[in-house]
Amino acid sequence: MAGVPDQRKNGSRAEGGGLATDPDLPPPAVDEARLEAEDRKWTPAKIALWAAIALLGGVAWFMLAIVRGETVNAIWFVFASVCTYLIGYRFYSKVIERYITKPDDRRATPAEYKADGKDYVRTDRNVLFGHHFAAIAGAGPLVGPVIAAQMGYLPGTIWIIVGVVLAGAVQDYLVMFFSMRRGGRSLGQMAREELGVIGGTAALIATLLIMVIIVAILALVVVNALGESPWGVFSVGMTIPIALFMGVYLRYLRPGKVMEVSIIGFVLLMAAIIGGGLVAQTEWGAAVFHLDKVTIAWGLIIYGFIAAILPVWLLLAPRDYLSTFMKIGVIVMLALAIIVVRPEVTVPAFSEFAGRENGPVFSGALFPFLFVTIACGALSGFHALISSGTTPKLVEKERQTRYIGYGGMLMESFVAIMALVAAISIDRGLYFAMNAPTALTGGTVETAATWVNSLGLAGVNISPDLLAETARNVGEQSIVSRTGGAPTLAVGLAHIMHQFVGGTALMGFWYHFAIMFEALFILTAVDAGTRVARFMLQDSIGNFVPKFKEASWRPGAWLCTAIMVLAWGAVLLMGVTDPLGGINTLFPLFGIANQLLAAIALAVCLAIVAKRGTFKYLWIVALPLAFAAVVTITASYQKIFSPVPAVGYFANNAAFSKALADGKTEFGTAKSVAAMEAVVRNTAIQGWLSVIFVVLSIIVIATAVLATVKAFRDRAAGTATMDNEDPFVPSRVFAPAGLVPTTAERELAAEWEKVPADARLERAGH
Repeated sequence: MAGVPDQRKNGSRAEGGGLATDPDLPPPAVDEARLEAEDRKWTPAKIALWAAIALLGGVAWFMLAIVRGETVNAIWFVFASVCTYLIGYRFYSKVIERYITKPDDRRATPAEYKADGKDYVRTDRNVLFGHHFAAIAGAGPLVGPVIAAQMGYLPGTIWIIVGVVLAGAVQDYLVMFFSMRRGGRSLGQMAREELGVIGGTAALIATLLIMVIIVAILALVVVNALGESPWGVFSVGMTIPIALFMGVYLRYLRPGKVMEVSIIGFVLLMAAIIGGGLVAQTEWGAAVFHLDKVTIAWGLIIYGFIAAILPVWLLLAPRDYLSTFMKIGVIVMLALAIIVVRPEVTVPAFSEFAGRENGPVFSGALFPFLFVTIACGALSGFHALISSGTTPKLVEKERQTRYIGYGGMLMESFVAIMALVAAISIDRGLYFAMNAPTALTGGTVETAATWVNSLGLAGVNISPDLLAETARNVGEQSIVSRTGGAPTLAVGLAHIMHQFVGGTALMGFWYHFAIMFEALFILTAVDAGTRVARFMLQDSIGNFVPKFKEASWRPGAWLCTAIMVLAWGAVLLMGVTDPLGGINTLFPLFGIANQLLAAIALAVCLAIVAKRGTFKYLWIVALPLAFAAVVTITASYQKIFSPVPAVGYFANNAAFSKALADGKTEFGTAKSVAAMEAVVRNTAIQGWLSVIFVVLSIIVIATAVLATVKAFRDRAAGTATMDNEDPFVPSRVFAPAGLVPTTAERELAAEWEKVPADARLERAGH
């Protein structure tokens, strides 16, 4: 291609044109021709296997989407998702790898040529998969699908499964790869380099502001889950010393013994979970670990600062890897329980609220609000910050980015599907009684049952006794108006698991286990989010004070960490002390802001792919970008300009302002003047932030399109396109690319095993 450098060939050559290999070491990569030969070899057994996967997936989708009787068996959700993920990973992600990213393992990653023992550290691919998955899997895949179940099961199922294959996993993989090729630069900094001053500045401001909102809402969900819960506080707190031990063990005591430390960490984690229940039952444990939400919020703020400045190998990576055992283990266990128990789902494919915008759980029409409510399970901008934050600084080899980036996002999507199944497996009346606000349910089992039955839902006739019995079974005083999604997921998980193991007597255990599991799930995203926020601010300030771009410069790292922690900490405390509950204030803004950030990330990827000259496959990025842009801009427009108070921020603001001016002491869901004033303040903040976010996003998308057009014209004119990748550095290490090494990788790994460990470390520059 005239004027466009071949990234693969240029990236594989040292100065002078020779292959950059060390004659005293085995090759740093498997021969590419052999890799392609292995990949393209189709045996009868292999053909039969993929034919069976495709057939099972097709049957499952047929049962979910076409054969819709009064009920649908939950096993079809498991089969439809797993089969689609396998096909998407094996075939679609391979197309992206072969024609867009074109990784070259002979080229050193930043973790090798920038190794500093703190932020840039070569990390075993499976440990890094655990860290990355734990970091991206926050509140979104747990809470969003539960809330979106109001619309029925089919819209959410399609978006979660198809959306992740074509959009979410594509974004995560591409951002991670491009950031890795640029020394681990943040998304905002990449935007500045690829889109110019206007688009780059808009992206920098947008990502910093959105990051503050995202980390604050993640922390708020943790606070709500752990507030006044001694069991949860003890168990989650114990993961910190366990992770510190794992970090020291893997780095100094038994280097490279990943499986060994994994087993130890898993045993300790199970002990912490069981011990939490025992400690919570003691008098001293209940007194020490029974903390109010403000205290927990301050604890999170302090923890966030410390976690972001410690070396990544000491706390962040092992803690995230540790929590991944629990996350993936619980989700797989739930999937197996669904296959065994085979619960029947009575929720319709499209509910009565699918064509309305006044649903009791959340307001707004199916399009576009379903697609911003279900964020992290299908497409999430927050992931782009992790994929351009901690993870690209830890990757050992370029080809591992498909496994970690694309594969990690598929696993998160499976979490979202399991959350959706758990939510729709419980009684529909119970679902609405739990997720509607107290202003609608009345807060008691009697008033809640009356209200749910008044909705006129087909086949729903709930009784106060059922609500009271469910609360008793899960060990709670009440489950009415337990909004936010997490309690509903816990009840759903307990509902399925008690039929699988333990019976009704263990429902309380499974419920509280799920609550603790959700808190641990989300907290790991706060860890990584804070560190990524620090990287982003350092990159931004570094445009004016270059010293700040040095990630290892401690004064800059500490200062930027403190600024970002104070920013999201202030929003967190506002949410914790909000008289109406911060989750109601921040979650709608979180959903839209998160998807706007995804559009920004895809726009940056579009410009980079165009500059690489890969126009034939540009549609792989353009398709999800166009969808994300239409959805988020439409949602932002409606939230800003809708005259319906339940939908529009400013319409709601005007309604409550008028009520205050008329001298009313309560209005709508607000039962006091203080609560009414909070609504006025919060809706104003939400409204103006939405205006800022959507304007900045439109600027970034527009400049990305212009950069793409310019790259096309440059190619046609034979003009060279600027390459912002870091210079090629030859690699002197080897590691397999995926979960299971191929035959060729095992053979090469055996050659490397013959090289003395001291020699390997010395040659790798450590």
